[in-house]
Amino acid sequence: MLKVKNLTFQYLANETEFCYNFTLEEGEIIAVFGASGAGKSTLLELIAGFLYPKSGKIIFNGKQIENIAPEKRPVSILFQSDNLFDHLSVYNNLALAIENKNNKEIKIKQALQDVGLENFTHKKADELSGGQKQRIALARTLLRNKPILLLDEPFSALDEKTAKNMQKLLIKLIKKHNWHTIMATHNRKDAIAMNAKKYTLKNNILTKI
Repeated sequence: MLKVKNLTFQYLANETEFCYNFTLEEGEIIAVFGASGAGKSTLLELIAGFLYPKSGKIIFNGKQIENIAPEKRPVSILFQSDNLFDHLSVYNNLALAIENKNNKEIKIKQALQDVGLENFTHKKADELSGGQKQRIALARTLLRNKPILLLDEPFSALDEKTAKNMQKLLIKLIKKHNWHTIMATHNRKDAIAMNAKKYTLKNNILTKI
C-alpha cells in the first residue's frame, strides 16, 4: 500500500502551496488531472524524491520514504518523452536500467517480449518510431522492477492508435506486476481507458472526483 498523508510542498518564488492526500493499493491506478502548473508533476516529483516536502508523509508498505534519496526509492517513472539515448542500441539502452547484472540477456529478452518488440534488440534508438520508443521506455521500466510506477503525460505525444495500444499494454503489465500507479494527465479519456481512480487539483488541493 502507498499512502500519501497531508503532503505539502511550497514554491518559494510565488508562495504557491500544494497539498496531497490519497491511498493506493497494489495493482490500482490513480489519474491526477489539472492544467499546466496545477501541481500534477509536483506530486510525481515528490514521490520520486526530486522534490522534498514542506510537511507530511509518503508511506510505502508501512515505511516512510519522503526523506530517502531518489535512487533508493521503490519508484520508476515513464515520462512523456522516452529519454532514450539515440546513439545506443535498444539492448544497450535497456542494459543501463539493470541493477543486478545476473542473467542480463534473459531479462532484456523477457522485457522486450512483454512490450512486443523482441526483434528490436540491435536497432538504434533513433531508428524507432515514437510509439516504439515509448514501448522501449516501458521495457526499461519493467527492468527496473520497482513497485511504484509514475506516469507523466505518457500518451500525449502519441497518435490515437499508438496511445490506445500503449494503454492496453500498461493495464496488462500493471495488473501482472501489481504496480502502484499514478498518472498525471490532462486528458480524461486516458483515465477512463486506464480504468483509473480520478483525482483533480482544485485550489492546489488534491481532491477525489
